[in-house]
Amino acid sequence: MPPTLASLVHHSALKLTVRAGEDRLDAPVRWAHASELADPVPYMEGGELLLITALKLDAEDREAMRRYVKRLVGAGVVGLGFAVGVHYDDIPEALVEAAREEGLPLLEVPRRTPFLAISKAVSAAIAADQYRAVTAGFAAQRELTRHTLTDGPEGLLTALASQVDGWAALYDASGAVVAAAPDWAGRRAARLTAEVTRLRERPAPASSVVAGPENEDRVELHSLGTGRRPRAALAVGTASAPGTAERYAVHSAVALLTLTTERSRSLHAAEQRIGAAVLRMLLAGEPDHARAVAGDLYGGLLDAPFRIIVAETGASAAARAQGEASGDVLGALAEVAESAAARSGEAVLVVPEGERLVVLAADGGTVVGACCDHAAAREAARKTDDELVVGLSAPAGPITASAAYKQAEQALSVARRRGRVLVEHEQMAAGSVLPLLADDAVKAFADGLLRALRDHDATGRGDLVASLRAWLSRHGQWDAAAADLGVHRHTLRYRMRRVEEILGRSLDDPDVRMELWLALKATTADTG
Repeated sequence: MPPTLASLVHHSALKLTVRAGEDRLDAPVRWAHASELADPVPYMEGGELLLITALKLDAEDREAMRRYVKRLVGAGVVGLGFAVGVHYDDIPEALVEAAREEGLPLLEVPRRTPFLAISKAVSAAIAADQYRAVTAGFAAQRELTRHTLTDGPEGLLTALASQVDGWAALYDASGAVVAAAPDWAGRRAARLTAEVTRLRERPAPASSVVAGPENEDRVELHSLGTGRRPRAALAVGTASAPGTAERYAVHSAVALLTLTTERSRSLHAAEQRIGAAVLRMLLAGEPDHARAVAGDLYGGLLDAPFRIIVAETGASAAARAQGEASGDVLGALAEVAESAAARSGEAVLVVPEGERLVVLAADGGTVVGACCDHAAAREAARKTDDELVVGLSAPAGPITASAAYKQAEQALSVARRRGRVLVEHEQMAAGSVLPLLADDAVKAFADGLLRALRDHDATGRGDLVASLRAWLSRHGQWDAAAADLGVHRHTLRYRMRRVEEILGRSLDDPDVRMELWLALKATTADTG
């Protein structure tokens, strides 16, 4: 620890005597400074031991000494050293009384003790303290490194918490807590997720100091990683600001975790290359080769039903201006999938493909749920300008991976047409096909197909569209359709011949009847 007034008083070579402020000798001394100015306050920074001979002071004037001492205390001076036997044989009582009133430690400096000796003692003690701090810092670095190599990030956090006499937590790229030490710190760290999220929005490296939950402690947050987007974050909670040795420990932890993160990034890139090869083999109908390449890394994923997620984005100019380019949008989804997998222990295959991201994850697992929740959150926030579109396949196995991929693509295409963020293939298979008729291209086809009939009806020469709808709805049964319309069946037969003449198509063709029925349904949905 830095030198204190008490340590200077106990310094045998200085022979200092305490004349006032005996109860405040534990104050640390930042420096010893000699000044004979009547007002040295403008040149003080706080924490100094001021040394004087009272050359320019009327040290016997009680009022003057009260004002002088009060200014020193206000400037943060921690002690006053008065050299006797120079201008005064003893410290004037006026100065002693003023020091006692303000609680300022007053030290008597004998004539044979030069101010330089006191300055040297303070300087030597500060240097020794700094050396101890550096030495302790290097020792902490070695200890943290050892724990990192033997126990990984969890061991590092345990050692760091011990070094700073506080707690430490590691967050993943999504802002979730992945490890904390001691064990009770996990809940406290989880309440800082919003602060971590704000830190991740700043380019790395970044740091901030925040008050802990309910002001329980002081928390430093540090981003980890060398890329533009931080890969993780470290939180360190302490009762007060860390000292020099603790600061070394924190910086060492940041460096070690950054190295671990970057190493993980390299391994992650290698895993993605393997994952891309596994995916290509699955889509090529080579499940056995895919299993062989996947090995233990992805092998378990291919032993149970999985789903394929295909995501695309065509970030708009507005989104890019806001700093959320397509890579950021897909990267965020990839981080969600990988973070969920890390927390749950699931295997996941994430393959970036330019403007597309492919995720293969266990059916019913945490990863699929997290991706769906992410898409739902974006849709609820109406973040439509990033054009994130996600298609989710039905459950599949290695043999049917190619079909599942096509299902995901089909779902993605429907999501894009409907202006949705996520569509599941099962949603398309369940229920009616009629909602698909809301597509603009289908409605344009329907309008074009029926336009001539509508133009005919607009002249008041008949009701061909209603007659066609009634006839098709009755599967071509003349009597039933005529009864629905309230006309004679010969009238209906005439109208259907006019429909054929106007359209130039035969109603005996089932494809023509199907197209006309879908066109009628599409225009009905549009107007209804």
